[in-house]
Amino acid sequence: MEPTHIEHIGIAVESLEEAIPFYEKTFGLKCYSVEEVKDQKVKTAFFKVGQTKIELLESTDPEGPIGKFLEKKGQGVHHIAFAVKDLPARLGELEKKDVKLIDRSPRKGAEGLNIAFLHPKSTFGVLTELCEEPVK
Repeated sequence: MEPTHIEHIGIAVESLEEAIPFYEKTFGLKCYSVEEVKDQKVKTAFFKVGQTKIELLESTDPEGPIGKFLEKKGQGVHHIAFAVKDLPARLGELEKKDVKLIDRSPRKGAEGLNIAFLHPKSTFGVLTELCEEPVK
């Protein structure tokens, strides 16, 4: 598998309302998108830094994945996402290499990307996301 680039770094925050101005004022970044991903119980905000994005993640439900993360670990880096080509094939390839998958097949994520997560137990403690632009 050859990722094309780091797609984004996901950072869990308690409040987008507080975090967005911090990133804008401190780093001079511009938040270009805020969206809710209902099935993941999260609201996201994106910033571009070169080819890589920063994704801020605010829980919309304490029982959702980000809500549980914040409860256990507090605010901070949640995951790293790599852009790949042919995501279903990459997942099959990883499964054959005994990498534990959270998602056995791609699902829709923020910004319309197809996404799948790898379990941190297989990636040295780092929740890892693979992303692919949908075929148009």
